[in-house]
Amino acid sequence: MSDLLTQVADRQAITDQIYRYCRAMDRIDHELGYSIWHDDGTADYEHNFQGAGRAFIDHVCSQHSYLLQHSHQMSNILIELDGDRAGSESYVTATLRMEREGRLMQMTVLSRYVDRWSRREGRWALDHRRAVMEMDEIREVTPMKQHTGWTRDRSDPSYQVLKV
Repeated sequence: MSDLLTQVADRQAITDQIYRYCRAMDRIDHELGYSIWHDDGTADYEHNFQGAGRAFIDHVCSQHSYLLQHSHQMSNILIELDGDRAGSESYVTATLRMEREGRLMQMTVLSRYVDRWSRREGRWALDHRRAVMEMDEIREVTPMKQHTGWTRDRSDPSYQVLKV
């Protein structure tokens, strides 16, 4: 494979891992979340968590299980490749809904993931993620409609068409 095709493939593999993280969070899928980190990978989410990547997945899936809904969106993904190592920055918008004192509340968190990656045994995964929180808000919301057909587990329709 040419150098250019290898670089495109490597960038896409890393981008796919970034998107898998969002899917793992939104479906509360521990195993999928574990798959984006190397076994010795670490996470630094400032005041919320610092430690092993796998432990972070357990921590945040537990936190998210108390929420009604959540959606993680990624954008502005920049990746710098250096052989079997890479660095990336990606912007994340996390929208989370909860009930507080009988009111429907929506929290929005805007942050960036500053990641270090490596390819080991042909697989790109995280060595370290630093979450840089930039803005957040919480407000009461009025939903337009009660949506159905989605779940926060492996019975979600997406698992019928995606293997991961």
